[in-house]
Amino acid sequence: MALRTIEAVASRIGVSSAQIIGDASPAVSGMSHDSRTVQPGHVFACLRGSSFDGHDHAAGAVAAGAVALLVDHRLDGVGDVAQIVVADTRRAVGPAAAAAWGDPADRLLMIGITGTNGKTTTAQIVAAALDGAGVSTGIIGTLHGPRTTPEAPELHAALAGFVDEGRSAVVMEVSSHALELRRVHGTRFDVVGFTNFGHDHLDLHGSPEAYFRAKSLLFSPSFSPRAVINVDDTHGRLLADGVDGDIDVRRVGADDLSDVVVGQSNHSYTWNDRRIEVPLGGDFNVANSQMAIELVARLAEAQTNDGDGAENGIDLDAAITGLGMLAPVPGRFELVETPETVERKIAVVVDYAHTPDGLERVLESARRITTGRVIAVFGCAGRRDREKRPVMGEVAGRLADVAVATSDNPRGEDPQAIIDDVIEGVAANYRSRVSAQPDRRVAIRVALQTAESGDTVVIAGKGHETYQDLGDTTIDFDDRAVARDELARHEPKDLS
Repeated sequence: MALRTIEAVASRIGVSSAQIIGDASPAVSGMSHDSRTVQPGHVFACLRGSSFDGHDHAAGAVAAGAVALLVDHRLDGVGDVAQIVVADTRRAVGPAAAAAWGDPADRLLMIGITGTNGKTTTAQIVAAALDGAGVSTGIIGTLHGPRTTPEAPELHAALAGFVDEGRSAVVMEVSSHALELRRVHGTRFDVVGFTNFGHDHLDLHGSPEAYFRAKSLLFSPSFSPRAVINVDDTHGRLLADGVDGDIDVRRVGADDLSDVVVGQSNHSYTWNDRRIEVPLGGDFNVANSQMAIELVARLAEAQTNDGDGAENGIDLDAAITGLGMLAPVPGRFELVETPETVERKIAVVVDYAHTPDGLERVLESARRITTGRVIAVFGCAGRRDREKRPVMGEVAGRLADVAVATSDNPRGEDPQAIIDDVIEGVAANYRSRVSAQPDRRVAIRVALQTAESGDTVVIAGKGHETYQDLGDTTIDFDDRAVARDELARHEPKDLS
């Protein structure tokens, strides 16, 4: 990939918004916002956070080979290295990172997905469909890094890596944090999608209204000319009604489907006279796969309209075939099947559901495929949105026949205090259904021992995660592995 100039990086921010001080002649090979990852030729972006200031690490970045600094004030003691001075590095870093990495998004088909629930699964389904159509696709999201959407320098580094690997497309989960903190500013998408809206992240946004406004930012002409929006969701309808007229919006919902069949590990339906078959259980995944195929269809249409021709465009029938080859999505309505579950005729499902809406969808889906009882293990994270705790309790008490409230990444908070907040929301007439067990392994054990023939045990909240964040330490903990271990070790015993 060709090297860029410091002037080119600064000009992307805007001539009137950026001032270059110092030696601007060195070539730029990339950008970083972490001084530990700076490589020779990088621009170092001095970002500010709630507990850090990147300006404090500028000298270290220069020592590591940075040829320029993106700063919000002139720094002393960093030699004659170029300084690109802007009013707000957070606002400038997106377009600057895109330029520093050579605009890799321009060489990829870009699909962005936002929403409270379903982003990860939808992204995986889109990638399977595109791969089925021969379009090599990379994924950026919850399963692929510490952040759902990385900071702009990491994001464009990843996109550049996909280009170097020969990928043709990227599907990206776009979080509300990323939109609020401008991580994706400077990135253009070929199509964006909205799955749904629910209660989450109020610790950052402060109110549901602010959270929705953050999600809505993705649906502007600066990001994409076309969108797919789930209008079965109330906020989806509001979003579709308010989108800028320059965006071509496709409204989608359950009325577009017929002959829907849902099982524990698969679902199918008819869409546009085509039979869609997806190896994912849970009826909420119907909406996820519909969103995915609609996004792929929009890409196919755009390529046709742009004159690429069928020989170079996306083969939609091949993409639909690719859906049937989808690998299990880790921790998303993932069945834990062992000899014990078969012998006892119970189902055990692990799901990442950690919001009230997510938990509601999972428990309702479990209900529809269960002949016996639905037994839930669930919790709420520490040092995160406290307002959703009683709401989670209300959902579990109402929808599960038996529920065990337990620990879920307490991050230094007292697990029992978190559980008390959760149970406070359980309606009085459902209190007898919900018990408390701070030890997550014991909670899973209780649920599995309680299960009888025909029951479904839903272990919710952590999904694909393989750890518990206790605050002062992090321990290995994988709900799937723990469930298998407890199933193998313990005889069934009715503790209800």
